[in-house]
Amino acid sequence: MTAHQRLLAVPLLLGGSTLGTVTLLRPPPRAPFTEEDRALAEELASRTAVCVDNARRYVREHTTALKLQRDLLPRELPQPSGIELAHRYIPTTGPLGVGGDWYDVIPLSGARVGLVVGDVVGHGVDAAATMGRLRTSVRALAALDLPPDELLTRLDDLVGQARVGIHRTPGDEGTDRALGATCLYAVYDPTSRTCAMASAGHLPPVATGRGTGTRHAEPLDLPTGPPLGIGGLPFESVEFEFAEGAVLALFTDGIVKARGRDVDEGVVDLCGALDASGGSLEKACDEVVSLCAPGSADDDAALLLVRVHAFPEDSVASWDVAADPAEVAGVRALVQEKLEDWGLDEAAFVSELVVSELVTNAIRYGRPPVSLRLLRDVDRTLICEISDGGHTSPNLRHAGDEDEGGRGLFLVAQLTAMWGTRYDRQGKTIWAEIGLGQEVPLDLFPEP
Repeated sequence: MTAHQRLLAVPLLLGGSTLGTVTLLRPPPRAPFTEEDRALAEELASRTAVCVDNARRYVREHTTALKLQRDLLPRELPQPSGIELAHRYIPTTGPLGVGGDWYDVIPLSGARVGLVVGDVVGHGVDAAATMGRLRTSVRALAALDLPPDELLTRLDDLVGQARVGIHRTPGDEGTDRALGATCLYAVYDPTSRTCAMASAGHLPPVATGRGTGTRHAEPLDLPTGPPLGIGGLPFESVEFEFAEGAVLALFTDGIVKARGRDVDEGVVDLCGALDASGGSLEKACDEVVSLCAPGSADDDAALLLVRVHAFPEDSVASWDVAADPAEVAGVRALVQEKLEDWGLDEAAFVSELVVSELVTNAIRYGRPPVSLRLLRDVDRTLICEISDGGHTSPNLRHAGDEDEGGRGLFLVAQLTAMWGTRYDRQGKTIWAEIGLGQEVPLDLFPEP
């Protein structure tokens, strides 16, 4: 620091580093600086240095948390058949930092789609990282084709188990931000225009066109279970039926909650914004964000809009199959005839092999009733579903050279894009997706 009669240059010092310099001038006719002025300037510079450093740290942490949050959110959502999508994420600009709101869209078997929205307690890097953990867990559980209530139950168990193993450090409260997080999981089936959903402490969706003759948006009557990690209480899954073209809005509380406005008022505003959008999902997103998110400076917000469509009736074929191995040949003939009607002759060879193997397994190792369903996902895949009343899962194994059997599921796995099993109260369904236009690996059928 230098001192002169009318000039003071005071460095901003913090921990041995110079953050800058403050220069003070006193031109005439004001009196020159005194020693008291010098001491006051040093004190002001010291406090200013602390404030500048805190601001730099906040900006760096906020930027890191926001980047982490955006990287963990889906960059591009899939576009499954049967739905249209639009979405928004509005990060907070308040002093608490970015939060842990998220959404996701997960393609499932049978042309169904999983819809997810969630909210993590707290703000900052920890909340964003916790959001990433929960989103990954939901995707892994959704791959098991679990119903919404069972998925949330398992997710709740995972959060509870993680809570037990939290590492405590000095100055750390030892709490997990996943504890108390909310989540809503829904599964939409375009073949029946039904959507099953369950909530873990999350706000219920808003929807239009629930088959009641009205197109006005209204909140769904969905039971709200406890937040994740609480444990002890079950989650309840409810199924809703929607009209063609209905819109479903999944959102976090940042969309509807703000200073001077309670959640109920915010939901009413959201419904009004959807009704005023004129049918465009992108416009509806803009309307909702502009009218229903004035509190986004205090909390981040996520919005997922879904327009549902019915799977075309002429793209679905189903048959009941008698529990007799002699029926398999007739089933192959039905499949070949249907694929000819659909103009999918190139998929007939693979489809007949897959259907023959899976129907045979269902008759031999499953329980009646046995049924077959084909779904033509235009320009994408042909979906084969074989259902029976048993709950025994088939196992893929590699048969030895001397084994007479055990190669059926191996062939199914090699000939299809993907396959799997899902369960319900009536039994199980083994499904396989056959890529349209895919080449058959001829090395699977060596010449004798």
